[in-house]
Order: sequence, then C-alpha cells, then structure tokens
Amino acid sequence: MTTPKAKLAGLALIAALCAGFTLGLTAPAWAGWNEAAAAYLSGDYATAIRELRPLAEQGDAEAQYKLGVMYDKGRGVPRNHAEAVQWYRKAAEQGDAGAQYILGVMYSIGRGVPQDYAEAVGWWRKAAEQGDAGAQYKLAVMYDKGRGVPQDYAKALQWYRKAAEQGDAGAQYIFGLYKIGEGVPLDYAEVVKWSRKAAEQGVAEAQYNLGVDYKFGQGVPQDYAQAHMWFNLAASRFLPGEDRVKAVKKRDKIAKRMTQAQISKAQRLARQWRPKK
Repeated sequence: MTTPKAKLAGLALIAALCAGFTLGLTAPAWAGWNEAAAAYLSGDYATAIRELRPLAEQGDAEAQYKLGVMYDKGRGVPRNHAEAVQWYRKAAEQGDAGAQYILGVMYSIGRGVPQDYAEAVGWWRKAAEQGDAGAQYKLAVMYDKGRGVPQDYAKALQWYRKAAEQGDAGAQYIFGLYKIGEGVPLDYAEVVKWSRKAAEQGVAEAQYNLGVDYKFGQGVPQDYAQAHMWFNLAASRFLPGEDRVKAVKKRDKIAKRMTQAQISKAQRLARQWRPKK
C-alpha cells in the first residue's frame, strides 16, 4: 500500500506500482499496470484510463483509487467529482488508507458529496488507525475544533502527537503550540522540540515562534544570532502581509541588540539554511 502523501501527490508515481503490488497480480494485470504507467507518464491519460478501468472493475483497490484521482482531476475523462467519490469509496471500503483519507477530504469540503463532518471523521479515523499521518492530523483538528465529534482536547493531542511523530510538519507545529494552554503542563523544552521540527521543514509560523524562543531563552539558551536567523527565514517564507511585517520588525529590533559580527553570523546561517525533507 502506497503512503498517503505519495498518493496525494498525484499519479506521477504510478510507475512505482509495479514494485509494490506483486502479490496476486496475474500477467494480464501486470500488463495493465505497465501500460497505464507508460501512458500516464507520456501524458496519454485516455489510454491510462482504459488500462486502469478493467483492473478497477475487477476489484483492485489501487486501480480504483487511481481511477478516482483521474476523475477528480479530469485527466483522460471529464472532471466528475461524484464519479471520483464512487471509486474512492470502493477502494476505501477495501481498506485502502489513501482512499480513506481522500474520501474524508471530499466529505469535509463537500466535493462530490454533501458536506458531512461526521462522515469525514469516520473515514479519517479508519485511515488514522492504519498509521496514515495525514489522517491523524485531520482527525486531531476535528477533535480540536469539535467538528463531526464532540470537542475533546485530550484526543486531539493524542492524534497530533501520532502525526507529529511521523514527521507531519503541520502536526509538529500545532503540537508544540498545544503544550501552551489546553490543560497540558507548560514545558518550553517540549514546545521548542516540536517547533524546531516544523521550522526545519520550512513552516514559517514555527520559524517565527522559534525566533521568539531564542530571543527570550525559552526552552533554549538565549541566542540573538539564532533568533535573528529564524525571524529572517520566517520573513522570507511568509506571504506579503501582516505576518511578514511582524517577522521583519522582530528581526530588525533584535538586530539593534547585536554586534555586527553576530548579525553577519545570523545572515550567513540564514543563507546556508535548507529545509529538511
């Protein structure tokens, strides 16, 4: 079973199917996958659809999921969200975590089906229990906001943690903030731990918060060069608007407390920084 993030990236990875689904595939099925992969990668979506459809109709969950994506994106067929939902559902009912995740998304935004938060939660829970980090994050948000389920901060925190531990940047950022406020003992070292994980993946909000931590020495030794660097990085990643202005002001204000050598070091660190994958 492919990972949810790989699936959500679209069918560009369809060629990798041959490496992941050896069991139970007959020679004709292999031919179908190979033809679908080659057609898709060459931009011949109509042929890809023609090769995928028989596999999907024979009950292959991966083919059902991919066919749903094709209808969802309008590749090789007219875009039809309702038809996409039908194929996603067939795959989801067979236990495909990626299909369960995207079906939850469809219900949460009302695309191809009436909006239904409770239904979205149900599908995300199935995927989350299989270890799908994206679904774990979505489920945490639903408990956090009280959408489709009664608001429950303890359960939200549980699912944020599971997603964060799998490297989900959004969950890492929120999990770090979550330590401040919802009945969880304040632990700045823990806040910094999760903020850093998200910041290192390029989440501007987490970079800004990490700058604040270094400025005041919260959970880390006070370090103006590090604070300047993270404010600078956040300013470069925020879209134009209030958040970017705020980050620039924080960076420039702390620069007034720094020596030129410290500023040069901070600027060098910002130039050298690369997001972690």
